[in-house]
Amino acid sequence: MPLGFYIIMAAQFFSALADNALLIVAIALLRDMASPAEYEPLLKLFFTVSYVALAAFVGAFADSMPKWRVMLISNTIKIGGCLMLFLSAHPLLAYAVIGLGAAAYSPAKYGILTEYLPHRLLVVANGWIEGLTVGAIIVGTVMGGLLIREDVSGWLLALHLPFVTSAFEASVLAIGTLYLVAAWFNFHIPDTGVDHKPLKNNPLYLIHDFNHCLKLLWRDKLGQISLAVTTLFWGAGATLQFIVIKWAEHNLGLGLSEASMLQGVVAIGVAVGAILAARFVTLRRSVRVIPLGIAMGLMVLLMTAVTNTTIAMVLMVVVGALAGFFVVPMNALLQHRGHILMGAGHSIAVQNFNENLSILIMTGGYALLIMFGLSINIVIVLFGLFVASSMFFVKLRHEANQRVKDDVGQLEDLHH
Repeated sequence: MPLGFYIIMAAQFFSALADNALLIVAIALLRDMASPAEYEPLLKLFFTVSYVALAAFVGAFADSMPKWRVMLISNTIKIGGCLMLFLSAHPLLAYAVIGLGAAAYSPAKYGILTEYLPHRLLVVANGWIEGLTVGAIIVGTVMGGLLIREDVSGWLLALHLPFVTSAFEASVLAIGTLYLVAAWFNFHIPDTGVDHKPLKNNPLYLIHDFNHCLKLLWRDKLGQISLAVTTLFWGAGATLQFIVIKWAEHNLGLGLSEASMLQGVVAIGVAVGAILAARFVTLRRSVRVIPLGIAMGLMVLLMTAVTNTTIAMVLMVVVGALAGFFVVPMNALLQHRGHILMGAGHSIAVQNFNENLSILIMTGGYALLIMFGLSINIVIVLFGLFVASSMFFVKLRHEANQRVKDDVGQLEDLHH
């Protein structure tokens, strides 16, 4: 890989690291404010609403200028959201602003891969970016868990940082520094030399263009399968973040700080699965990993019987590894089809719209279940059965498509 690829990865890592650390700190702040329990999953809902509401515009925005500049502007918006939290804005509102920056950031960070690298390296590149993103989740959730500990926050206060008067402000300032590091890497991302489309001034044209791209990708026989899988994965993954925290507190007796570290254990599994997929799965073989999604849903059901922390950690690694191994090839296939059909930025915007609509629906549904007082074990059973059955229907759909025409045989089958 060229040096520029690693700079892109570094920018993505530090930005995602800050996002995930801030989520844990925001949950802790909501608890200090004695907010209702359903507000916690609503953090994710507020974060992702921009992905859905602005999907028609962020893809065109990402394709209108060099991707490094888009990433820099988007990261600056995230810094603004972090500053709002520092200035005592409500966590839901501040995290929504950070989500706005993330929504604009995503088409650029993924789209630049298809501009910068040949198609045969997309699975490997996705293994890197998903592995590092998951690494950011691991380190970020652990960092967030540490920042809310009294001993760590007390040490930060003892540094007498400027404008810092509370442990919470010290934590937010530390996370804001990560966004600044990401901005520094944004400045050093190389220009790919790809021609850029001027941004249309008519919002109705952008909505019409996005709707066309949305239909185009769902009608494509390979695009619809990979889009269905990644849509389900990200909705399930976002919900699982909150399920793990609640489950760890209820079944394992862990506090928020320790439960957030258990989230990191899931992410370790995802990283392992992503690395293995990048090493062994070619683009042509990517669709063969769909059954692992069914296995992941069934594996989640075992959580209800686990009360031992060590066994819980092993189970979380296995669930994460299954998830990582099946989503990376699907993501690469989706980017490949999207790049061919409509261009990198537009295809990623379509992907983000579907994936984050799934996050809105699934985290919103989880918040409703918690509000209605369902036990976490019942929620886990419903969640696992939903994931397994959905992946089974996707598998049936793909097999039906293949009986009509063998689209998989046209994909590259090169070893990396």
